Order: sequence, then structure tokens, then C-alpha cells
Amino acid sequence: MTRTVRRVRRPLQGAAVGAAALLALSACSPSGSDSSAKPGSSGPGALSGEVTVFAAASLKESLTTLGERFEKEHPGTEVTFSFGGSDSLAASITGGAPADVFASASTRTMKIVTAAGAASGTPSAFVRNRLEIATLPGNPHRVTSLRDLAAPDLKVVLCDKEVPCGAAAQKALDASRLNLTPVSYEQDVKAALTKVELKEADAALVYATDVRAAGDKVEGVEFPESADAVNDYPIALLKDAPNAEAARAFIALVRSAEGRKVLSGAGFLTP
Repeated sequence: MTRTVRRVRRPLQGAAVGAAALLALSACSPSGSDSSAKPGSSGPGALSGEVTVFAAASLKESLTTLGERFEKEHPGTEVTFSFGGSDSLAASITGGAPADVFASASTRTMKIVTAAGAASGTPSAFVRNRLEIATLPGNPHRVTSLRDLAAPDLKVVLCDKEVPCGAAAQKALDASRLNLTPVSYEQDVKAALTKVELKEADAALVYATDVRAAGDKVEGVEFPESADAVNDYPIALLKDAPNAEAARAFIALVRSAEGRKVLSGAGFLTP
């Protein structure tokens, strides 16, 4: 399931029009003036237009925060996100969906994009993530370990095995030689977590960052097998990015000290 978040702000639209007018004037200016500024250039305030980011659902809170900061630092820009399962996002990109940036929850799904020749340059890992057990508030079923999820009266939800959180969960289960029969497989980590938040499930294997983002809607339980299932998150500029220069600047923000502070505050680990 892919979730698209689009923010349209009138002040930013006005700024984009103003920037276009300034660019038109500079194009007609004498040769002695600076007429080199254009949308996507690296000069202060020169970036403009929309940056479309396809990103793993677990990055929703962090990248939305960084997108808002990017727009403030570069008036005239707008960052639009499509959040969802990394596999479905990769399929959309290789199928021709227009986007500038792809941030995946696993190297495997990023390889789908690079193998299709849809990435520009070499993707690089910018964070890591580990799993936790999300239980109902107060942990009424007294879940303290991964093996507790095998209790016959416990309704457990897992991510689909094809998406990164599901693949990571399977690694953890294999490490503990545990077989689970979930009540459902969900298409991304947010959907799995929502099942617990709505009390449609008693527990779910999700990322630690999603447990933190849920606040008091769930309770997190750490387990040692999660060390066998840590995911690296790579990010890449896409080959046919409509706004490549602004996209590079957004990736730079994500990888900057400011970006790392936001991501580590959400519970992500350094690569």
C-alpha cells in the first residue's frame, strides 16, 4: 500500500512565481550582471519547483519533518512524498512513475531499482533500523520475548514477507527457530502497526522507530533476535529525476548533521 502525502502551500506557490519573474529579468540583464541562476542551481535561494520523494513507510515522520525544513530553507520548493512498502515503490519507479528520490528500507529493494538502471549513481545507506514487538498498551498479554508470540490465544500481525519489515521479521523468526501463523500479513509496517493500534491484533513485529512514533498507542518490547535482522536504508537520486538539482540538495539535507539529528531522534541507528 502506497500513501501519498502532498502539501500545497499558497505562500510557496507565490514564491515560485516570484522566483520565475526574477529569473526572467536576469535573463534580459546586461552581460555584466549575474544571469546564471536557474531552478536547481546550488546558489542560496536558487532551488525551486517540486521534489518528489518515494520513501519507505517507516520514514514517514522523519522525512516529513525534513521536507518541511527543506521548503523553509529553499522558498519556492515543495517536497511531495509517496510513502509505502519499499517493494511496491520500487515497482512503481521501474514502471516509469516520475520521482526524484527513492529512500528504501532495504538494500534488496534498492537493487530492484539499480538493476533496472533507474538510479543515478550509487545509492548509499543513511540509517539503519531494528525490529521491536508492538503490543497493546500496558502489554496485557505479558509478552516479553519473541517466543511469547507463539501463544495460541495471541493474535499476531506480520508485514508481508516481500517487504523489508516482513523479510527482517522472518530473519528474526528463523534465528529463533520459531514458526508463527499470523492473523494477517500487511503490505507495509504502518499497516501492521495500525492493526495493534485499533486493537484488531494483540501484537505485531514492526520497526522500533514505528513503536516510538506511535507514542502511547502501543507498547514496545525489545528482543535479542532483532540483532540478526537489522535493515540498512539506502537513498538514491533517480536517473530521470524531473528536478535533479533540488533532489540532490534534499538528499544532502537527509545525510547532513541536521538530518541525522532528526533521524536519530526518531530512533534510527547510524549505518
